[in-house]
Amino acid sequence: MQILSQLKSLKRFTDLYKRRWVSRSCTDVKDVELTQELKHCIEKHWCKHLNQEQFNDTALGNKFYVLSMFPYPSGNLHMGHVRNYILGDAVARYQRMLGKNVLHPIGWDAFGLPAENAAIQRGIEPKVWTERNIAQMKQQVTDLGCSFDWSHELSTCSLEYYKWTQKLFLMLYNEGMVYQNEALVNWDPVDKTVLADEQVDYNGCSWRSGAKVEKRLLKQWFIKTTAYAKQLLEGLDDCILKDWRDIINLQRHWIGECNGYSFQLLTSGSNYLRVWTAQPEHFKDPNAFVVLKTEHYLGKVAQDEVHMTVENPFTGTIMPLIFSNEPAFPENCDVYLASPNFREEDRELQRSLSLSFFADNGLNFESLKVADLRNDVLETAERLKLGGYSVSSKLQDWLISRQRYWGTPIPIIHCDKCGAVPVPDSQLPVRLPEKSAFKSEDKDIFRCSCPKCGNAGARRETDTMDTFFDSSWYYLRYLDANNKHEMFDKRLAHQCMPVDLYIGGKEHAVLHLYYARFINHFLHSQGLVPTQEPFSRLLVQGMVMGRSYRIKGSGRYVQEHEVEIVNAKRNQAILKETKEAVVMSWEKMSKSKMNGVDPTDMFREYGTDTTRLIILADVAPTSHRNWSNATFPGILNWQKRLWRMVNEFCDVRSSSKSCKVDINSIEFKAEEEKLFDARNFYVKGVTFNYRHAYQLSVAISKMQGLTNSLKRASKSIQCFSKEYERSLAAQLIMLAPMAPHFASELWSKFVSAPKRLNSSPTDFNWETDVLAQRWPEIDQQYKVDLTVKVNGFENCIIKIARSHIDNVTHNDALDLAFNTDSVTSYLIDKKIRTTNFALYPGIEAVLNIYVDKVKQEKSNSRTTGSKEGGAIV
Repeated sequence: MQILSQLKSLKRFTDLYKRRWVSRSCTDVKDVELTQELKHCIEKHWCKHLNQEQFNDTALGNKFYVLSMFPYPSGNLHMGHVRNYILGDAVARYQRMLGKNVLHPIGWDAFGLPAENAAIQRGIEPKVWTERNIAQMKQQVTDLGCSFDWSHELSTCSLEYYKWTQKLFLMLYNEGMVYQNEALVNWDPVDKTVLADEQVDYNGCSWRSGAKVEKRLLKQWFIKTTAYAKQLLEGLDDCILKDWRDIINLQRHWIGECNGYSFQLLTSGSNYLRVWTAQPEHFKDPNAFVVLKTEHYLGKVAQDEVHMTVENPFTGTIMPLIFSNEPAFPENCDVYLASPNFREEDRELQRSLSLSFFADNGLNFESLKVADLRNDVLETAERLKLGGYSVSSKLQDWLISRQRYWGTPIPIIHCDKCGAVPVPDSQLPVRLPEKSAFKSEDKDIFRCSCPKCGNAGARRETDTMDTFFDSSWYYLRYLDANNKHEMFDKRLAHQCMPVDLYIGGKEHAVLHLYYARFINHFLHSQGLVPTQEPFSRLLVQGMVMGRSYRIKGSGRYVQEHEVEIVNAKRNQAILKETKEAVVMSWEKMSKSKMNGVDPTDMFREYGTDTTRLIILADVAPTSHRNWSNATFPGILNWQKRLWRMVNEFCDVRSSSKSCKVDINSIEFKAEEEKLFDARNFYVKGVTFNYRHAYQLSVAISKMQGLTNSLKRASKSIQCFSKEYERSLAAQLIMLAPMAPHFASELWSKFVSAPKRLNSSPTDFNWETDVLAQRWPEIDQQYKVDLTVKVNGFENCIIKIARSHIDNVTHNDALDLAFNTDSVTSYLIDKKIRTTNFALYPGIEAVLNIYVDKVKQEKSNSRTTGSKEGGAIV
């Protein structure tokens, strides 16, 4: 049934292409030189017929959701964007060629401080500035040749989007997951907003403005992400996560070990105090008290109060708050819960602080079971919504308040009588004021009626949300971007989530992924999404690095043309004008370092498809890419070889001279056999890297290997070999996801050649575009690899026919391995610890055997009995 469904999907896809495919090439068959002008002509011609794909939300049984992290609309693409989108586009096009129903959307992370600052500098509104940038970047993305489904486009600054961001906030609020509290925050005096700790550098300066950050006590909005800490930590072991690699460790480190519990207690100053303790049963001590470090933010509040206290809801008593650095605070904590009846050191601390003992509640602490006390505290905390979450000592709740205009308004109304009141759903969205100038003068714009009591003197919240909140759920809105009645259709979410492949930079591997995971876990608890984890496979791309030139001593960056390179290998150079020493290094591209490359210049000089191939070649997507034109010739020459090869094929097939060739000769059959092996070998390698490893640089290397095999073919093979025809077709089909315009032109030439030899529909279809072709498969009789590894090192390769590889089980693989001499001889003095088996259908299988060497016991006996050990299965 699954195969039938795939064939139906493939047929629908092929029919779509057939309706719009223009088979005529835009160049003459006799064109033998691939010039830059010709490349631009090809792309101009084919861009009209490509990139019109749309996701079918009524046929979801064969979906594939590939998502690139959406960009901030700065107005210009950089090479990091280009790498991200081309990776996603190549995978999306490949999956469509498998017959998958692909969702490949794009949108704009459009709120935030940079737009507001840029607009202020230019004297225009952030909305105008942002919309201009979106239009400009949309054109650049279109020029990149990506097959995005624009019908699912979204922008976080649109009413249609931030209405539902506000709805999400209110869902959290209604579940007790949102609170407002005073906090000592990082304040940027230039940008005039709160900064997260991660936005402050090691020198205590703002990551964006560079200003020295101040500490201010402000009332802020928080989301209780700590309530999900343990769940988020355990979620990292979910089998749904694939290829997360070191990102899992980064997430683990951020969350920390959940070895204690967090509580929110109300102080006499009406602030919430976070108390973390590994022993919550200590709250049961009627003599418990709380010690704060002297620099704790409540120290400023305490200056206005003679005695500050905090409620202990677990005993019904009041605990004093003491400011002292004397106790041994838990790591990363500035709050200490002291319990004199449980700990001798706390009794000593109580005496040293001159605290008197309080009335005894009659409990005999030595006779009570700690587990019972702990459970009672945790149950009470849950009932009273005071926390009691299992969490690390360092993890804090998510501070989302931003004191800026250009962001999602927080949907809360402040009433003198009712306090903070959520805006009713019927009044969403709470709109941004049309003009941002309100910040300086007009405050009446926020006056409104309280939805609870009707008080006309109520006021709307002026803070806006952290943009991380906007991006914490966008992957769900993509499913249903035009839904006017719900955040998204629950049915769609349950059939389309999780995202199959998520692509983005490592700089978002902690905060964005943490917040997005939290929101998805929360929505899963509400029954709105099918899985706790939102992203299945993760492809974390490396940065695109540019060669920078810095004058030694002053550190001033200069441009490349100002420099004379003395020794490239040793990174030695001098400034041409002054002969000063210049330090050469690879750094992340930026205007300030004068090492950036404008993608538009690349498109103009080399063409879109060449740029796509260059950025995918040579380096794995997960590695940093050192951008150097020294690497360009490899791709440029490969394109020229492909161009000449297809033209030569057309010329040979069109020749009026008929070659006299014995296709049954040993020589002809031997050459065909070589092509058979080459095609299957390289199709196997390319497919594995498109489908499983996502090492598209390796896929390019494999395709170049197939090109070399085809180039060695004789004229007689080109003219009369079905195998050559199949191999050349496979070459062009596998190229198409990466270079769609160029491959479409080559294919158009290929199918125009006369004297066709292949008529089987299982190979390819002469009547449709290259992107509508069925992805080439390995022949059933071709032998593929079962690789046996011991402790990670290859021991042997067992050849198995392609027709049988998919039926090989873990036990089958073990049987085959233990009947192979190289395996059994190596394991003779080893003890097997564990084994695992990975099958890549239709491609290969890998058996991993992990062993320990058997220790030989020393014996004084002169007997030479048989030794204990050997392979244990």
